[in-house]
Amino acid sequence: MNIENITLWSETVAIPLLSAITLVPLVAMVLVILVKSSTVALRLGFIGTILTFLLSIYLLMAFDTVGSGIQFYERYQVIGLTYSVGVDGTNILFVLLTAVLSLLALVYTLTTRRVADRTHIACLLGYEAILVGAFVAMNAMQFWFWCFLELIPVVLMTLRAGSGQNRRWVVALLLQHWGSGLFMVLAGFLMLGFGTMVSTDVLSFDWLDLKDSSVKLEYATLIFFLLFFGFAIRMPLFPFHGWLPVLAEQGTVASVGIFLVSLKLGIYAAMRFLVPLLPEVAEQWAWFVVTLGLIGIFYGALLALMQINMRRLLAFAIISQTGLLVIGIFDFNKHGMEGSILLSIAYGLATAGMLFSIGMIYKRTHTAFIPRLGGMYDANAAIAVLFVICALSTMVMPGTPGFDGIHLLLEGTIKGQGWIVSIAILIGNVLAVGLLLRAFQQIFIAAPKRHQGPYKNTLYVSSTQPSPRNEWIIAIVICGILISAGIHTSPWIDIIDQNLQLLNSSYSSIETIKADTLAAQ
Repeated sequence: MNIENITLWSETVAIPLLSAITLVPLVAMVLVILVKSSTVALRLGFIGTILTFLLSIYLLMAFDTVGSGIQFYERYQVIGLTYSVGVDGTNILFVLLTAVLSLLALVYTLTTRRVADRTHIACLLGYEAILVGAFVAMNAMQFWFWCFLELIPVVLMTLRAGSGQNRRWVVALLLQHWGSGLFMVLAGFLMLGFGTMVSTDVLSFDWLDLKDSSVKLEYATLIFFLLFFGFAIRMPLFPFHGWLPVLAEQGTVASVGIFLVSLKLGIYAAMRFLVPLLPEVAEQWAWFVVTLGLIGIFYGALLALMQINMRRLLAFAIISQTGLLVIGIFDFNKHGMEGSILLSIAYGLATAGMLFSIGMIYKRTHTAFIPRLGGMYDANAAIAVLFVICALSTMVMPGTPGFDGIHLLLEGTIKGQGWIVSIAILIGNVLAVGLLLRAFQQIFIAAPKRHQGPYKNTLYVSSTQPSPRNEWIIAIVICGILISAGIHTSPWIDIIDQNLQLLNSSYSSIETIKADTLAAQ
C-alpha cells in the first residue's frame, strides 16, 4: 500500500468521522425500531438525519482540496476481515448528497400517511447508512457487502409503501436484476483479488492495494465485463434498465430521493473500481461502452417522450442521463471525469426534486397520468417552482451546476471521442429539453382534460391534512442548492479535481497505449 496517498483521520479531525457518519443513522434506526411511539420514532429519525447532515458538512469543511490522495482514512482488521474507508474528490460530494436527500425524504414523509410508520422511518435511516457506507468504502468486498444490504430497505419500502398493485411482482423483478448484478460484481472482485495475489502472496481487496499492483491479470477482459455489466444494471445503462421504469411506476415516492443517489452507485463504482483498476482493458473496450451510452441517450429520451405516466417519464429520462455520464467516464481525461461527477450530483438532486414534486401532485390528485392533469401552477406554486427549477437544471441551463458540468464533459468528449459523439450528446440533450418542457406545460399550464377537483391550498384547512410549509421547505432547499451551486461552481470543481491527481496514473497508461498504437500505424 502506498502510504503517500493516504491522510489518516487522526491527522485532520478528532473522531473517526466517516465511521461516525455511517453509524449515526444506524443507531437512530435501531432506536426507532425499539421505541413504541411513532412520535418519538419520528423525532429520532430527524435527530439522526440532521446529525448526519451536520457531520457531512463538517467533513466537507475539513476536506483539503489542495492535497492529493485519500483523506480521513480508517483501516481496521479483525479475524482476517478488513474494514477501510476514505474519501477523495470522487465520493465526498455523494456523501453530502445522500445526507441532504435523506433529510428531505423524511421531511417529505411528513406530507404522507407513512409518518406514523416506524418501519418506514427505520428503512429510510438504514438506507442512508448503507449508501454512506458504500460510497466511503475503500475495500472492494466491503463495497459489495453494502450494495447487497441495500436490497433490504428497497424491498421493504416497496412492499409496505409502494403505490402500485403488483408490488410483489416488482420486488421479484428487482431481485432478478440486482441479484444477477451483485453476482457478477462479486465474481469480478474475487477474480481481481486472487489475480493480484500472484505477485503479493497476500489476498487483499483493498482499493489502494489493487491499484498499486503491477501484475498483469490473465483474465482481465472477463473481469472487466463482469464488473461493467454488474455496475451497468445499477446505473442503469441500456440495455440493463428494464427494472427501473417498473419500480418508478409502482414503488414508493417517499424514498425516491435517496434511491436516486443509489442509482449513482453504479456510476461511482465505474469511476472507482473499473477504469483505475483495469485501465488497459477499459481503453480497449471503450468503443463498446460509448456505443451503449449513445444508444441509451436517444433510447431513454425518445421513450420518455412517449410516456403518459410522470414516473415512467422521469425513469426513462434517468436512463438517457446515464448514457451521457458513462461516456464522460470513458473519455479517459480530466475534463470528462469532472463533468461526469458534477453532472451526477446535479442530476441526482434535480431529478429527486422533480420526483418529490410528482409525489406531491399524486397526493393531491391520486393520479400520475399526465393527460388527467393540468392547471396546477396557480394553486400549487411550491410544486411548480420545484419542478421547473429542477427541470432547468437537468436541461443544463446557465445558472445551474449542470451547465458547467456539460461543458466539461463535452470538452473531455471532444478530446477523447471526437466531434461526432459530442454532437450526438448535444442532440440527445435537446430531446431531454423537449420532454421536460412538454411535461411542465401539460401538468402546470395547460387546462386539464379531465376534472380533478380544486387544486387549492384549502386542502390543508382540515387538521388532518399536513401543512404546505413542508413542501416549501423541500422546494427552497433543493432550488437554493441548485441555483447557488450553479452561480458559483468553482468550489465544487476544486473538490472534484482533488481526486484526479490520484487517477493520473490510469490516464497516463491509456495515453501511452494510444501513443504506441499511433506510432505503430
